[in-house]
Amino acid sequence: MEGRTVVGWAARDASGILSPYSFTLRKTGPEDVVIKVLYCGMDHTDLHQMRDELHLTNYPLVPGHEVVGEVLELGSEVKKYTVGDMVGVGCIVGSCGSCISCNSNKEQYCNNRILTYNGIYKDGRPTQGGFTSHMVVHQKFVVSIPETLSPEQAAPLLCAGVTAFSPLRQFMGSGKVLNAGILGLGGVGHLGVKIAKAMGHHVTVISTSDKKREEALQHLGADAFLVSSNATQMEEAAYTLDYILDTVPAFHPLQSYISLLNFDGKLLLIGASPKPLEFNATELNIGKKTISGSFIGSMEETQEILDFWAEKNLTSMVEVVKMDYVNKAFERMERNDVRYRFVVDVAGSDLE
Repeated sequence: MEGRTVVGWAARDASGILSPYSFTLRKTGPEDVVIKVLYCGMDHTDLHQMRDELHLTNYPLVPGHEVVGEVLELGSEVKKYTVGDMVGVGCIVGSCGSCISCNSNKEQYCNNRILTYNGIYKDGRPTQGGFTSHMVVHQKFVVSIPETLSPEQAAPLLCAGVTAFSPLRQFMGSGKVLNAGILGLGGVGHLGVKIAKAMGHHVTVISTSDKKREEALQHLGADAFLVSSNATQMEEAAYTLDYILDTVPAFHPLQSYISLLNFDGKLLLIGASPKPLEFNATELNIGKKTISGSFIGSMEETQEILDFWAEKNLTSMVEVVKMDYVNKAFERMERNDVRYRFVVDVAGSDLE
């Protein structure tokens, strides 16, 4: 299947508008898996890259890094998978394999990681994402989809899910009922609520208004809801949380949220703000509080979140759309008009 010509949907310029695009897959190597794409999740990162908002985009760009598909063909040295297996591909498709991050099974922190799209593969070819009919991916960067998990449910876990899961993984098996805060209730935040609840934590959703209170408490199962713009509520909640998972991908002052943390509390940043965030270090010092970052997840963690999701019988809140609706879907995503993730039915779409 070397040199297979496929059709995807690509952005050609910073308008970010997607349209059909024909290109050739890279040569299939001995450890590669050829995948027929079935579904692909939509992520805010896609929008940023399509519009060159990070000023790093190479066009044409086929986005998509929450890919679920079926194994179509295998390289001669692939032992992990068989033809017909349901598999997933997340945010990275390569790394150096020899640095401290790679040797620690934390490939996402490798300085030479290769992104699923808008990257350069080892053969010098640009990588293209999951808004296409087929992909070729090294077996190390492919994960198994549990049989009990439907492909459209699995897709959001490959980026949004593992991004929330990776920093929360440190609390698994503690035997304690931790008081958790989830800041921001969007695509990543709603999965963070479900993960924290499934770990047995007492979960408080923190939002700037009351609009999502019913959703958080009745539909997602959160235990409490805190309006950050309400000074009285924030004062009453001071020093009550063991950690806060901050999913907000925009500028926001951190000080009021640090005040919510108890002694030795942790503020876990997973939303990438385009501007520097501000805080006063004094409260960190006197409360032994920490602020830390986390970036997507490793391949090991990606497999873990899929297995965890299946074991706990959890569900993602998704809206499935066809490829011809994808530009409209991105417009809606930008307005936060989705609960909570769009997933593209790639195999069921007319890509041409």
